[in-house]
Amino acid sequence: MKKRSELEKKEIALFRDEFTDVVPIKQDKIPPPSLSIKQKTPIIRKNRQSAAEMKQAAASFHFSDGFEAHFDQNGPLKYTAPGIETHLVKQLRRGDFAPELILDLHGYKRDEAKLEIAALIHAATKEHVHCVCIVHGIGTRILKNSVPNWLIQHPDVLAFHQAPLEWGGKGALLVLIKLHQ
Repeated sequence: MKKRSELEKKEIALFRDEFTDVVPIKQDKIPPPSLSIKQKTPIIRKNRQSAAEMKQAAASFHFSDGFEAHFDQNGPLKYTAPGIETHLVKQLRRGDFAPELILDLHGYKRDEAKLEIAALIHAATKEHVHCVCIVHGIGTRILKNSVPNWLIQHPDVLAFHQAPLEWGGKGALLVLIKLHQ
């Protein structure tokens, strides 16, 4: 034990010899001036705007308007992704799946509807929602023809089928979304 204390004393003396010319640093930090509420408002608004832009970017999926799928004109509108069992479409047709989220596109322009569908699919995957309903209406058939072509392009869409009457009939689609773990 004596050897240790002698060794410690030598180390402490050596340490002090090395740092004899060291002096404490003078505090030079200046606190930032506090902002008035008028000065804070643009900063808060900018942060909110950037958060909204980040959400929009996360939810935006770039659908191609040039892609046009072939659907059977004789029967109801339906689709199953490659590798997905076709019985899911039958379950959608029968109404076995109740939609947990509903998107009504009445009054939306084509580009707005495209962004809303991308945001809906993003929200559904984020909230672990398996079935959604997209009400596109019939009207001039612009959205009725475009929505299925957009849905086929999204990797998280497993299947869709024309909705049963209680969910919109020919003016709506029930869509199954892939759930991520």
